[in-house]
Amino acid sequence: MLEFHSANTRAVNPERAVLEAIELATGSSSPACGLVFINACVGHDVATLSKVVQARCPGARVLAASCAGVIGREGPGESLHDIAIMCVSGEGFAVSQVDGLFGDSSFDKGVELARGLLGTPHPVRMVYLLASGIDIANDRIIQGIESVLGPDVVIFGATSSDQMQGVVTYQAIDGVRFQHAAFAVGIWDPTLAFETQASHGFIAVGPTMTITKARGNRIIELEGEPAWTIFLERLGLGPEAMEGDTIPIGALAEELSPALAAEYGNDHILRVVTHHTTDGEIIYATDAVEGTQLRLTVRDEDRIFNDMDRMMQSMCARRPGQAPIAVFHADCLARGRLLFNRVMKEELVHRMQQPLASNGVVPPWLGMYGFGEYARLGGRNEYHNYTTALGAIYRIAEGS
Repeated sequence: MLEFHSANTRAVNPERAVLEAIELATGSSSPACGLVFINACVGHDVATLSKVVQARCPGARVLAASCAGVIGREGPGESLHDIAIMCVSGEGFAVSQVDGLFGDSSFDKGVELARGLLGTPHPVRMVYLLASGIDIANDRIIQGIESVLGPDVVIFGATSSDQMQGVVTYQAIDGVRFQHAAFAVGIWDPTLAFETQASHGFIAVGPTMTITKARGNRIIELEGEPAWTIFLERLGLGPEAMEGDTIPIGALAEELSPALAAEYGNDHILRVVTHHTTDGEIIYATDAVEGTQLRLTVRDEDRIFNDMDRMMQSMCARRPGQAPIAVFHADCLARGRLLFNRVMKEELVHRMQQPLASNGVVPPWLGMYGFGEYARLGGRNEYHNYTTALGAIYRIAEGS
């Protein structure tokens, strides 16, 4: 059976940061664990952190990703030197990895990831997916995984990020650093069950923008004009603006069906623009479909909190009286209360952690502020942006 332990900490020195986090998480400076996840803000090199863990935990698989901030049992951390770790011990998981992940290779890389999870003692029923945050068709990698493992497999996780600049994101697998890689952890422990849900709280505003020309995950034209140009104009930004200017305010909304909107608590699902080409093409987070209508959005603080409370009530109602043994969390920096010209996230994190706590103790918790989130919607795996997405793992009786 799998056991989970987590901690988050802050230190400029990478060895001190990792060793302190390991001891806080496990109570040991050299724990016997088979898998260690690391989420690290961009002040740390994920490969260096990973190598420190490998030296302290020989034989463990070490999977790391860059992000704009971390969330752990102790709450959020957004300095350049915050890290969060999750240590996993016991049998019940398999690891697969790919490199060369781009928009046009996303489906094939999803297939490759999933094939690497075959042959386990029990079927893989849930997959933690961490993928590159730039130039990936996230719907296609989901489809690739499902084509091998089936649509009932639950996919949760995140895409790596930088400090919301859209320049480069990093993944590290067993001490080797990548920029366009993904790793998948397939969980086959038959004593575990899973719940996942996402919520954003943004409101679509203004006139629509129709995708008039697209190829794969590239939006070439909006309203018959270069897509990046129209996008900047609608945001009220000049032609010199870059992704760091657009990401905080530029969530694009796609309308959902009435049934999905009712479950989601919002009429739209959001997409982030993390990159554009010199030709003015927008690199979209999923495959773009000509004729799709997009709208800009604004954050609605009351709705962010109300929808969060609604989401937590829904998740807890599906597992009455049970507390999770671990939580994986992907989130957006734009969520929380805007105070002192800064989005404050502590209250929002508290309101999601306390309903999942047992006697006031928050379960092992690994979270990041990344570029995107994976969570189910309408009974299917889905990719989200600008949300809080939680994946809670529960212990159940084998075979139930």
